[in-house]
Amino acid sequence: MKKIFLLFLIITSLHTYAQNNPIFKGLYADPEGIIFDKTYWVYPTYSAPFDDQVFFDAFSSPDLVNWTKHPRILDTTAVKWAKRAMWAPSIIKNKNKYFLFFGANDIHEGETGGIGVAVASKPEGPYKDYLGKPLVDKIINGAQPIDQFVFKDKDGQHYLIYGGWRHCNIAKLKSDFTGFIPFEDKTIFKEMTPDNYTEGPFMFIKNNKYYFMWSEGDWGGPDYCVAYGIADSPMGPFKRIGKVLESDPKIARAAGHHSVIKVPNKEQYYIVYHRRPLTETVMHSRETCIEEMFFDENGFIKPVVLTNEGVKANPLK
Repeated sequence: MKKIFLLFLIITSLHTYAQNNPIFKGLYADPEGIIFDKTYWVYPTYSAPFDDQVFFDAFSSPDLVNWTKHPRILDTTAVKWAKRAMWAPSIIKNKNKYFLFFGANDIHEGETGGIGVAVASKPEGPYKDYLGKPLVDKIINGAQPIDQFVFKDKDGQHYLIYGGWRHCNIAKLKSDFTGFIPFEDKTIFKEMTPDNYTEGPFMFIKNNKYYFMWSEGDWGGPDYCVAYGIADSPMGPFKRIGKVLESDPKIARAAGHHSVIKVPNKEQYYIVYHRRPLTETVMHSRETCIEEMFFDENGFIKPVVLTNEGVKANPLK
């Protein structure tokens, strides 16, 4: 009887591990993964037609396997200037507050919207509009104000890195996130677009090197993927090294728009991303998935293998 019970536990464990991608139910894209207080969090776009993208949900997990949904942490009723196309949240903790940067309205020249900021006292919100207006509301250097990422440098300086339409800008944020600090040449926004860039920027530091990652190709097409470069400064320049994440005809299409989670006090990294299942043909039918990400002996990122298994449980200590 004991052997049968042990066999049941093993089979149950394998079955659970085999079902870890997508990491939670529902259609979600553009996920930003982060750790707050020994808890994993993922903040994604609700993947639907633009007019239906009027809110954000968040998800938390103690171990990357068991996820809790936190519905409608922010929606257009709390942001009077936002009407639709709420995209790609980026979150950061600053002075005991949680700041959620987001894109809204899919703006073109002369339209209202852009990149906004919301604030809360807890990771799960509720969030409220911080500025009462967009932080970035114009097309600058050809970059649509979407796909924002907030990067904290080693010296404590925060940068806003953002941009769609194949252009990427970087700007120095004020310490209270109410605006920007000019660079030495008095400019506010500097273009830092690498080769093949489309959207979805993300940056992290490893061994005192700056890793800059971005999405390439058409977000609804088979060429959507993630590439990266390495530099000695957050300003770059970042020379494209190669792809690290792309479609697998046996697993899923349109894999891209990712983020990276590093486990504290370990050289262990995860890439959180979205992809479209092989059974789906609609561009908006995207799911959020996770894989472990590895580096070679020279510090280059190894190509990520798409799986249905995802990752094993990894509780934070």
